[in-house]
Amino acid sequence: MLVTDFIPAQHRGSKRLLVVLHGLGDSLEGWRWLPRELNLPDVNYLLVNAPDDYYGGYSWYDLNGDSGPGIRRSRQALRELLEAQPARGFPPEQTALLGFSQGCLMTIEVGFRFPKRLAALVGISGYIWDSANLMAELSPVAREQALLFTHGTRDPLIPCAQVRAEVEQLQKAGLPITWKEFNKVHTIAGAEELAVIREFLIGRFSLLDPKV
Repeated sequence: MLVTDFIPAQHRGSKRLLVVLHGLGDSLEGWRWLPRELNLPDVNYLLVNAPDDYYGGYSWYDLNGDSGPGIRRSRQALRELLEAQPARGFPPEQTALLGFSQGCLMTIEVGFRFPKRLAALVGISGYIWDSANLMAELSPVAREQALLFTHGTRDPLIPCAQVRAEVEQLQKAGLPITWKEFNKVHTIAGAEELAVIREFLIGRFSLLDPKV
């Protein structure tokens, strides 16, 4: 079972939920700033720790060896986490998934396979693992599942050109991915990038449930 921490929306009773997945060596503690900076008072947050210890933080999968077993294990754990949210009052269509680096990869792995359409997917500074397998296992609603994918043109860990090419292949296959590049390294480009993420989330939440 994944360790999580729930941060309630300022607007009590809101059914909107943003599930946040950290990167390698980080933890949910590293993302407590996000609700304040996104400033979305009607959004609840569920911060999630990856399952494996990694030098004082956590990891979603083995970066240096065979990534496959860890990715598949974490994908199943996250799917179970999402499937548990309706019982807590958060339906899939009002639940968004956001991940950074390894968390970005997991967002893509889970989001396009999830059997029900989520409000939105946001992937930051990550990459796509085994795109052929992903395309073979797309859910029936995958081509309705909107993803905002942001990346840095100066990222020294995950080269932008390689990820851009991977994303273009998925776009050609019909996945609705919005690609945004920022002049940044392996991080978030401050207020500029947060504003793009914020507007994307507002648009998706409003589109799928205009009454909330």
